[in-house]
Amino acid sequence: MTAIKEYNDFGNELENRLKLRTFPIAVKMLENETDIPEEAFRPKRDKGIHLAQCQAFAMSRRDGVTVAMLREDNWCFAPLIAYGLEDKSDDPEIQKFLGFPRFERDRYIGILTAPLSKAAFEPDLVLVYCDPGQLRTMLMPLHFFGEKEPPVNSHYFPPSCAYTIVPVINENELFVAPPDIGEDMRTIGSRDEMIISIPRDKLEEIVQGLQTPLFEGADFMTSPMLKMADFDRPELYKNLFRKWGLDLEDE
Repeated sequence: MTAIKEYNDFGNELENRLKLRTFPIAVKMLENETDIPEEAFRPKRDKGIHLAQCQAFAMSRRDGVTVAMLREDNWCFAPLIAYGLEDKSDDPEIQKFLGFPRFERDRYIGILTAPLSKAAFEPDLVLVYCDPGQLRTMLMPLHFFGEKEPPVNSHYFPPSCAYTIVPVINENELFVAPPDIGEDMRTIGSRDEMIISIPRDKLEEIVQGLQTPLFEGADFMTSPMLKMADFDRPELYKNLFRKWGLDLEDE
């Protein structure tokens, strides 16, 4: 089992290597109140307020807060149904909105989030809010160096709080989605962001992938937008050109 400190180190590695604007989020589905850290913020209990789940995500990724969202803390119907805290409604007015994945009723009592680099618990999954370039950088090593290229599922419609949590835990697969319109309205989200949801047992592979030779000599995150002729290349490129008898910039 990976120690909590190792998960914290993974968080620091992702933040630093990818130049992320916000913290990767450690996410744990709660089975008992005893799973809630003492320092966790509980909106209803602590402030007498309610939040949408996307607002709790924002508090963890932007402000570094550990947040526990139970049934009474929610102010949006989607996570209540998706996380099995309430039954699926038969109200015809919202039936068309209820096709999203959900846990069975009462499997969990709520959800816990915190910055991965500071979390005091073992996550079930990690949410990374990133731009398309950072998303590509995380996925590339899995494509080139993994023993078996992992499936990456995706969904482009609301609610992102359901699609980035439920199938990731149930199927243990990577999932990519844009933040939905509710998140855009309620958290003042950046419109150039995507979300990648990573099961905990695939996190180490992604972090290690960022340290592979593919990335040596190729700074994907800070290189200038305009590349001139005869640009610097990774050793992989040079080795192939040397084998083919083509020009090398340094020979």
